[in-house]
Amino acid sequence: MGLTRRGLLMPLSAAAAMAATMTVLVAAAVPEAAASPETRREAPADRATSVALAAPAAEAEPVVDAAPAAGAVEAAPDVPAAPDVPAAAASAADLAHHGYVSAWGDHVAIRIRSENLGPSDVAASTVRLRFSEPLAVRQELPHGCLRSGRATVLCETGGLRFRGGARQTALDLRLADRHDEVVVRLDTVWNGGARDADRTNDAHEVLAPATGDAYAF
Repeated sequence: MGLTRRGLLMPLSAAAAMAATMTVLVAAAVPEAAASPETRREAPADRATSVALAAPAAEAEPVVDAAPAAGAVEAAPDVPAAPDVPAAAASAADLAHHGYVSAWGDHVAIRIRSENLGPSDVAASTVRLRFSEPLAVRQELPHGCLRSGRATVLCETGGLRFRGGARQTALDLRLADRHDEVVVRLDTVWNGGARDADRTNDAHEVLAPATGDAYAF
């Protein structure tokens, strides 16, 4: 074919030279590609160490006292005891009842004048009338009066102000039988809780003969 043995060898030598030249060029262009596997594995560790050294250390945060556990009971502060308050003294009032009693046959007429001589006002008061003889079953009692047994009548005199005027009470009662005389006992059974030091002017006992005359108390 016109080719000698030498002609066949020349192209092979040139090819080998060209291959060697290309190997050198590739190694120079990619230096890391020729590095050994051990070298590639050690590189990240070196970079991590340099980063760790460059990063500033985190500042320590102050420790805050922990909140008390739920359900914990704190001791209550000592509270001084309230001072004893003395009980209020009862008010003083002097009630007075005056009037007259008149009796005839089986009838008894009573007139009462009630007043407060002070010094305190009285919100309500009641006067009691007790008779020595039983009263008739049927009676016409004034407003504010009621029977309290066979021979007793209670009458309210209402509130009595100090120097506020007198209250008038008029009763016309019938006895169960005719009598020559009758004894009437009158006193205060309620004065609103006031203290009355003078009981001589609100408690009376009157003997009234059946003559129709008025006997004062």
